[in-house]
Amino acid sequence: MLMRTDPFRELDRLAQQLTGVAGTWSRPSAMPMDAYREGEEYVIALDLPGVARDAIEIDVERNMLTVKAERRPVAKSEDVQMELSERPLGVFSRQLVLADTLDTERITADYEAGVLTLRIPIAERAKPRKIAIGTEREHKQIG
Repeated sequence: MLMRTDPFRELDRLAQQLTGVAGTWSRPSAMPMDAYREGEEYVIALDLPGVARDAIEIDVERNMLTVKAERRPVAKSEDVQMELSERPLGVFSRQLVLADTLDTERITADYEAGVLTLRIPIAERAKPRKIAIGTEREHKQIG
């Protein structure tokens, strides 16, 4: 149901973890995700801990789903001296090509406990259906 759009995404993620360099709008960092089918829906769960709800953008254009988020620094007063800073800040992004069998018009999104969950229904045209068997005479009368 999904296609990875960037074969080097995992390499970029590993380099970002090793160097501690955060993503920028021109070169965002990857966000970890799980994707699975649950009944008649396709579910995508993206980890975005510490990201404010209003700092998340979700767009769909044709079959391209794009999720962007920005983890901003916590406002600190001038007398604060940072001792340790390991939590990455910056821009995170993920682009996914969705199959034609998904109904991109009815995507829902929930954000709870740092996890963005997208639910995409399976399109009616993609669901299995029974085909009635008629006779050749019936088909000629219809056409």
